[in-house]
Amino acid sequence: MPAILQKNYDSATTAAMTSTEDIRRCFPALARTHNGHPVAYFDGPGGTQVARAVVEAMNDYLYHHNANTHWAYPTSEETDAIIDSARNVLADFLNASPAEIVFGANMTTLTFHLARALSHGYGLDDEIVVTELDHHANIAPWRTLEKECGLKVRMVKMIPETGELDWDDFSRQLTRQTKLVALGAASNALGTINDVKRAGKMAHDIGAKVFVDAVHYAPHELIDVREWNCDFLACSAYKFYGPHIGILYGQRDLLDSLDFPKLIPAPDSAPERAETGTQNHEGIAGAAAAVDFLASLAPGPTRRGSLRAAFQQLRERGETLIKQLWNGLPEIQRVRLYGSPPGKARTPTIAFTVNDLPSIEVAKKLADHGIFLSHGDFYAMTVVERLGLVPDGLVRAGCACYTTAEEVDRLLAAVREL
Repeated sequence: MPAILQKNYDSATTAAMTSTEDIRRCFPALARTHNGHPVAYFDGPGGTQVARAVVEAMNDYLYHHNANTHWAYPTSEETDAIIDSARNVLADFLNASPAEIVFGANMTTLTFHLARALSHGYGLDDEIVVTELDHHANIAPWRTLEKECGLKVRMVKMIPETGELDWDDFSRQLTRQTKLVALGAASNALGTINDVKRAGKMAHDIGAKVFVDAVHYAPHELIDVREWNCDFLACSAYKFYGPHIGILYGQRDLLDSLDFPKLIPAPDSAPERAETGTQNHEGIAGAAAAVDFLASLAPGPTRRGSLRAAFQQLRERGETLIKQLWNGLPEIQRVRLYGSPPGKARTPTIAFTVNDLPSIEVAKKLADHGIFLSHGDFYAMTVVERLGLVPDGLVRAGCACYTTAEEVDRLLAAVREL
């Protein structure tokens, strides 16, 4: 059996890593300094740092098991086993079945791929509903179908003052022609968490399917595709401490029935029928290792049980950090916050502006202090437009599992200097 599969999961979950200090030891990137300052990474919403165990799993695959799939020699068989194991791990992460886990380059590519497959069942009178809160990876693929199929894309409004969806407008956008509702579980720009279960019920009540972009949600809240009853969901491992690879969930019957673009000799059963070409095998191994890293943060009787406990712990820490940041920033003159305050459904991600400066200038100045964070529109361009912040954009600070209260204090102090 490949070394990467020989890990005893039960022993991994009994050694709970409850302190932030212990978690930080798992991330070599945190040893970096810049201009004499230890680097504080607040850029997690754009991509988290990678846990050591993830890199080790990828190295192990490349050094000892590297091969293509489905051939009758050891390294090929080991590759098959590693991929099958990863499907099981990601199925636990999403509360799905292994046959419902599709791997791909990233969420954007997978969503375009899915859109093309769905398009064969759409016509001129059909409609797709998206929202203003969404990353454009969950808008552009469906807009493309307007050109290719002639269908109509409707867009649900956000409320600029709160950064939340306008649910009255959501109801208005649903019609008898709605075939698909595509919405984000959480806004990568403002941190707003949407009520996916509510949206899904509204969609299913009129016979529409539901696609969920869970990229920003996945590092902060445990996904449950069964509870949400969504038809499709996509996320990316590089947002939850893994490598650059995407994961698509699809209900088994849908994956089996859709006309995915594929080569004739390729497997014709789910989930491989939805995977075009040779996959990123080391990335798949790394994605599984990232989930097991998260499961190692708290004990539990099963991987899913450990994940549930770990995410509860991470949510509590995130709430504390976001309150510290949200309460500290308004005390600084000419700083403006956007989105919902703590206490509302949100991730530990905050968007703000400073002194009416372009967000890129703020980010550069904060980087001089070893504070690394994102700027611009984060591909959530419609959000920035609705807030009237084009072209300067937003500054975005996201807290991750390795973020400390001291780092938040450093961020606040650096903003004061501006």
